[in-house]
Amino acid sequence: MTNNDILKKLRVALQLRDEDIVKILALVDFKITATELSAFFRKEDHPNYKECGDQLLRNFLNGLIIHLRGPMEKPPVGESEQPRKIIIRKAKG
Repeated sequence: MTNNDILKKLRVALQLRDEDIVKILALVDFKITATELSAFFRKEDHPNYKECGDQLLRNFLNGLIIHLRGPMEKPPVGESEQPRKIIIRKAKG
Protein backbone atom coordinates (compact mmCIF):
# COMPACT_ATOMS: atom_id res chain seq x y z
CA MET A 1 0.00 0.00 0.00
CA THR A 2 1.43 3.37 -1.02
CA ASN A 3 1.23 6.68 0.77
CA ASN A 4 -1.25 7.79 -1.89
CA ASP A 5 -3.52 4.86 -1.02
CA ILE A 6 -3.35 5.69 2.70
CA LEU A 7 -4.17 9.34 2.03
CA LYS A 8 -7.09 8.37 -0.24
CA LYS A 9 -8.51 5.91 2.28
CA LEU A 10 -8.28 8.39 5.15
CA ARG A 11 -9.93 11.03 2.99
CA VAL A 12 -12.86 8.73 2.24
CA ALA A 13 -13.16 7.30 5.76
CA LEU A 14 -13.17 10.73 7.41
CA GLN A 15 -15.26 12.33 4.64
CA LEU A 16 -12.71 15.08 4.04
CA ARG A 17 -12.73 17.46 1.09
CA ASP A 18 -9.60 18.92 -0.48
CA GLU A 19 -10.14 22.18 1.40
CA ASP A 20 -10.32 20.26 4.68
CA ILE A 21 -7.00 18.54 3.99
CA VAL A 22 -5.37 21.87 3.06
CA LYS A 23 -6.58 23.32 6.39
CA ILE A 24 -5.35 20.27 8.31
CA LEU A 25 -1.90 20.59 6.73
CA ALA A 26 -1.88 24.30 7.57
CA LEU A 27 -2.22 23.39 11.27
CA VAL A 28 1.34 22.05 11.14
CA ASP A 29 2.61 24.90 8.91
CA PHE A 30 2.66 22.75 5.77
CA LYS A 31 1.43 24.82 2.84
CA ILE A 32 -0.14 23.14 -0.19
CA THR A 33 -2.83 24.20 -2.65
CA ALA A 34 -5.93 22.18 -3.51
CA THR A 35 -4.61 21.85 -7.07
CA GLU A 36 -1.32 20.35 -5.88
CA LEU A 37 -3.24 18.07 -3.54
CA SER A 38 -5.51 16.73 -6.29
CA ALA A 39 -2.47 15.21 -8.03
CA PHE A 40 -2.15 12.70 -5.16
CA PHE A 41 -5.69 11.41 -5.71
CA ARG A 42 -5.31 10.67 -9.42
CA LYS A 43 -4.67 7.25 -10.94
CA GLU A 44 -1.02 6.28 -11.41
CA ASP A 45 -1.27 6.33 -15.22
CA HIS A 46 -2.67 9.89 -15.28
CA PRO A 47 -0.17 12.48 -16.62
CA ASN A 48 -0.69 14.77 -13.59
CA TYR A 49 -0.28 11.97 -11.00
CA LYS A 50 2.17 12.76 -8.24
CA GLU A 51 3.52 10.37 -5.62
CA CYS A 52 2.78 11.29 -2.01
CA GLY A 53 6.00 11.47 -0.03
CA ASP A 54 6.60 10.47 3.55
CA GLN A 55 6.89 14.09 4.67
CA LEU A 56 3.45 15.05 3.36
CA LEU A 57 1.77 11.99 4.88
CA ARG A 58 3.55 12.53 8.23
CA ASN A 59 2.49 16.19 8.32
CA PHE A 60 -1.08 15.24 7.38
CA LEU A 61 -1.26 12.71 10.22
CA ASN A 62 0.19 15.19 12.72
CA GLY A 63 -2.26 17.84 11.54
CA LEU A 64 -5.11 15.34 11.75
CA ILE A 65 -4.31 14.71 15.40
CA ILE A 66 -4.48 18.44 16.11
CA HIS A 67 -7.67 18.74 14.04
CA LEU A 68 -9.43 15.92 15.91
CA ARG A 69 -8.06 16.37 19.45
CA GLY A 70 -7.16 20.03 19.53
CA PRO A 71 -3.74 21.51 20.25
CA MET A 72 -1.71 19.95 23.01
CA GLU A 73 -1.88 21.95 26.20
CA LYS A 74 1.36 22.72 27.94
CA PRO A 75 1.17 22.03 31.67
CA PRO A 76 2.02 25.00 33.92
CA VAL A 77 5.45 24.84 35.48
CA GLY A 78 4.89 24.22 39.16
CA GLU A 79 7.18 23.35 42.00
CA SER A 80 6.91 19.65 41.30
CA GLU A 81 8.03 20.11 37.71
CA GLN A 82 11.04 22.29 38.38
CA PRO A 83 14.41 20.57 38.16
CA ARG A 84 15.53 19.07 41.44
CA LYS A 85 19.01 19.36 42.82
CA ILE A 86 20.65 16.05 43.46
CA ILE A 87 23.07 15.94 46.35
CA ILE A 88 25.68 13.23 46.27
CA ARG A 89 27.58 12.49 49.47
CA LYS A 90 30.73 10.53 49.77
CA ALA A 91 30.51 7.44 51.90
CA LYS A 92 32.95 7.30 54.78
CA GLY A 93 35.03 4.28 54.62
